[in-house]
Amino acid sequence: MQTESPQPNHEAEPALTNDPVFQQEQQHLAVTYAKLQELGRALVRRMEKTREAAAQDKRSMSEELAPNFATYADAMETYADFAAMNRVIDAYNLAQDADAEQLERIQLLLKQPYFAKVALQFKPGQEPKELYIGTAGISDESYRRLVVDWRSPVAEVYYNQDNGPTSYVADGRTIDVDLKLRRQFDIEEDRLNAYFDTTVAIQDSLLLASLSKRRTAQMQAITATIQKEQNQVVRHEDVPVLLVSGIAGSGKTSVLLQRIAYLFYQNRGSLDASEVFLVSPNPVFQHYIASVLPDLGERNPESLTWDEFARGLLPPDRGVGEADVPLEALRRIDAAVAGFEFDAIDFRDIRVGDVRLISADSVRKLADKLRRIPAGPHRVTLMREELHTRLEARLAQMAGTDETLDELSALDLDEQLRIFHEAIAPADEQEERSFALRFVRDRYAEAFAAVENDDWLRIDRIGMRLLGTDGLAPVEWLYLKMALTGLGNPDAKYVMIDEVQDYTAAQLAVLARYFRRAHFLLLGDPNQAIAAGTATFDEVRAVFEAAHGPVEECRLMTSYRSTPEITELFASLLDDEERASISSIQRADTPPTILSCPDETSYATALREAVDAARAGDGLAAVIVPWKHEAKRIQKLLGDGAPALVDDTATLPASGVVLITLKLAKGLEFDRVVVPDASARIFPAGDPLARRRLYTTLSRATRELTVLARGELTPLLKD
Repeated sequence: MQTESPQPNHEAEPALTNDPVFQQEQQHLAVTYAKLQELGRALVRRMEKTREAAAQDKRSMSEELAPNFATYADAMETYADFAAMNRVIDAYNLAQDADAEQLERIQLLLKQPYFAKVALQFKPGQEPKELYIGTAGISDESYRRLVVDWRSPVAEVYYNQDNGPTSYVADGRTIDVDLKLRRQFDIEEDRLNAYFDTTVAIQDSLLLASLSKRRTAQMQAITATIQKEQNQVVRHEDVPVLLVSGIAGSGKTSVLLQRIAYLFYQNRGSLDASEVFLVSPNPVFQHYIASVLPDLGERNPESLTWDEFARGLLPPDRGVGEADVPLEALRRIDAAVAGFEFDAIDFRDIRVGDVRLISADSVRKLADKLRRIPAGPHRVTLMREELHTRLEARLAQMAGTDETLDELSALDLDEQLRIFHEAIAPADEQEERSFALRFVRDRYAEAFAAVENDDWLRIDRIGMRLLGTDGLAPVEWLYLKMALTGLGNPDAKYVMIDEVQDYTAAQLAVLARYFRRAHFLLLGDPNQAIAAGTATFDEVRAVFEAAHGPVEECRLMTSYRSTPEITELFASLLDDEERASISSIQRADTPPTILSCPDETSYATALREAVDAARAGDGLAAVIVPWKHEAKRIQKLLGDGAPALVDDTATLPASGVVLITLKLAKGLEFDRVVVPDASARIFPAGDPLARRRLYTTLSRATRELTVLARGELTPLLKD
């Protein structure tokens, strides 16, 4: 295992105040900061003037507007006046939105105006052009760039290149430059703490300073410290499927979030956060990463776990169940649906409560009417549209009955306000019928949802007949419904799946089909597959190649999370070839403590001491157990001294020590980790799953690691 530990060019110390470069950069920072403040104040003033002007214009136009519907021509003129007023209001809104977006960027930069500087010579003999790089781009009133956005093409020379001749691509053109200077800054608001000049990208003093900070309850953005191999993923060309394999602590999740921010920048104006989906391992992880993109000035994408995804699509009376369904079962569904025809028993009534609105027989007759069209998404779509029309007709018929009209007249005020948002007093029979129709639509709204969701199809019955089984697993049910009805999200543009090794091949096939038009970013580590039956990386490739075409791959082999000593320990669990390719960027620190306890008394004492030491340290510490019943055992043993157990809905504390299962610890990191029992009983030799669980557990630690064994230490950690 290789270890890189570069030293900074400059330390943050008082002597820097006598450094002319430091003084020069501090002066530039002060000027930039003052300009940002000035721009911010100017924007606030302009937004206030715009608001006042909009209010005044709206009042003036409203006063001048005299609605007149006496004749057709008068009505058309009135409508034109309303349209003109709306156009004026829209123009004001657009101006306010643009200024608000600019103000948000300024507020973001006031926390740290920039973090880097490059000097680029575009032509021999020319004076190098100095560019300052930050989390957002901003120009002054003269359109002079104060700060360059880290995602801009020119910023790539900072992340990816050594000093000297290099190039970057902008608008399809390759631009040759000579990188004369690559400078990093440690900045807080308008105060420069230190600067670092580096000639090679890997010599990242800012990164080392960042890694030395204690961990918190929230993941921090790595914008200023993105490394070369990480940058290759962040700025990778847009491809249908990108699979990233990275060792523990290589920054996979951080890279994923930076990639999302990069895509938002590249597709500004055409990509909305609602079109990007992040499939994450658990709710604890969702909370952990929630602040990263907002801190970069971007909205969070739609985030969901597999269980949340499945529950949103499955019938309410069906749990998500076990996902360990062979991929072959889904292939059988594809083959069966190809020659499928509906049967009379495949349909159910559309009803709300005890009221049947459309019978199953009517649905069957509609299916027969469309028999010339193959049974599948096209026919189901046509049936859905026709059923919607028939439902409207049925409700219109019901709205005209004396019974409905009597119910309408008996509505109390609260019900009237809920349904119509006003108290009603029909002026004539036509208005009464209109209110009645709205009334029955409200009462039977569930029927429209049933039509839209294809609840009139008996998916279970169809599946059991097609496959010759007694029932369908939830994954099979979802896949069959997608195959029959075209169920999916065609509007999603990007889907990111973190910890991809924790999903079964069948789950991935469902996601690949549901988000059928999206581009996928898949990140994981085969060595962190801690559950039985999940997909190998070969299976991951096969699933997405079948659904979306060729899969491109990247690897991340540098550990940024853990000290060299901790990295060496968890890397020892890998095969020789893989272990040799791993490196750690951090400086050497405290070696892991490994202690076998021969009896219960010594074990209990050692565990209490380890937990107390973790609690006494700064930052965030964790006691990580493989299963929940082990957590219960630890709680019983430690009594009142036991750390709080993290459940599925918890948010991590800012500091202290927590007790957490390995499943929830996935993707997280802690300053200190206590492994309470690394015995041969918990992690037996010759068990690949036990090896991966131990690897994952050890690699959660950044600075200190204590490994205890209740009895004999697992042979996996013995020399």
